[in-house]
Amino acid sequence: MLKLLILAYDFPPYVSVGGLRPYSWYKYLHQFDVYPVVITRQWNNRHGNHLDYIAPGESSETIAEESEIGTLIRTAYVPNLANRLLLKYGDSKYKLLRKSISAFYELGQFLLPIGPKANLYHAADEYLKNNKVDCIIATGDPYILFKYASKLGRKYSVPWIADYRDPWIQDKSLKNSRLKNWFAFLERKILADAYKVTTVQPFFKQQIEQNVVNKDFGIIYNGYDPDVIELTKNITQNKDVLSIAFAGTIKDEDPVASFLGSCHEIIEENPDFKLELNFYGINRERDIKEMVANQYWLLKNCTNIFPRMNNLELVKVMAEKNVLLLFNYHSILGTKIFDYLALKRKIILCYDEGTVTDQCARPQAELINATNSGIAINDAEHLKRILQELSDVLKENGYISCPSTGIDKYSRVRQVERLAEIVKGVAVN
Repeated sequence: MLKLLILAYDFPPYVSVGGLRPYSWYKYLHQFDVYPVVITRQWNNRHGNHLDYIAPGESSETIAEESEIGTLIRTAYVPNLANRLLLKYGDSKYKLLRKSISAFYELGQFLLPIGPKANLYHAADEYLKNNKVDCIIATGDPYILFKYASKLGRKYSVPWIADYRDPWIQDKSLKNSRLKNWFAFLERKILADAYKVTTVQPFFKQQIEQNVVNKDFGIIYNGYDPDVIELTKNITQNKDVLSIAFAGTIKDEDPVASFLGSCHEIIEENPDFKLELNFYGINRERDIKEMVANQYWLLKNCTNIFPRMNNLELVKVMAEKNVLLLFNYHSILGTKIFDYLALKRKIILCYDEGTVTDQCARPQAELINATNSGIAINDAEHLKRILQELSDVLKENGYISCPSTGIDKYSRVRQVERLAEIVKGVAVN
């Protein structure tokens, strides 16, 4: 059995989409004759919000767990001064100082072995002193892990793979930054000795190739957790009111106002229309509440906002709903759509403009249509008509069916199988 060293900063119990990808590797790789060794950090979900990312670990010592499926090594985590100030005084104080300290570590970690993420390198180094591995993979961000993987690969003569969950230098935070050229240089330099590059979708491959050339790429979708299907197959969806669920991040460009406006109008036109909107772990709770209070007041009694919860708890409550809301990421496929597929509840995509500017312009709509898993909504008026139709179906049948097909190839097990094939190919070289 081959042994794969995985550098992954985000990892359960931390609640993040990014952590589920390496967790699926840890969970399923042994089925394909690859033994995973995960190096991550300690996480404590003591806050239930964004502060969990900077909260101290549970121990000052590295914690190692070995099992038949893999080895999990959790390094100690001590917040830097900027994060300690944030934890103690909140977001309103010492903003400039915190920003300066964070910038120092963000830049300095590429030049010196400093910052809280460096513990992952030291733990991996200690492991490799006494244990042989056949391949190393680092999943980013944080992209400093690519440097660690490259350094470890050279030191121990082990091939390494760079896995991008998102493009590096195309990040919005670097769009108008003077540092973009610096990070572009670092990306080219660090990935020069990577044996392979993997990412989550074809569009990201196109973006990464703008700066990283002459590399062999592999696409490994995030996929859905197959356990979700088994966990939720006997959960009965609501039958009394048309309930819509949304989970995760809301982007600035998402048509939230338009969606809420259509829901408000349909109730305004038909006061007996029964509707329930449920938002889980969103990042714009205040914005939603203000819009409902000031513009869409008819939604006040039917809009619910819930805090973050772990993925298994989340899917169980979402399975009780009739419809899953998805906002259009345009050229980006995103992760949420795979999680929705596993729930087998009707997806509504807001909105599918139908404009094809490149081969990846409508991946969400294409996937929904290919799997028969939902409806690509054209605009606000189309949304109103669909909501009325769905409400009528619910009244008549007591549920809204989602006869999706061909979703098995998007399960995380199948995606991990693809990763295992890549690892075996790299290890042979």
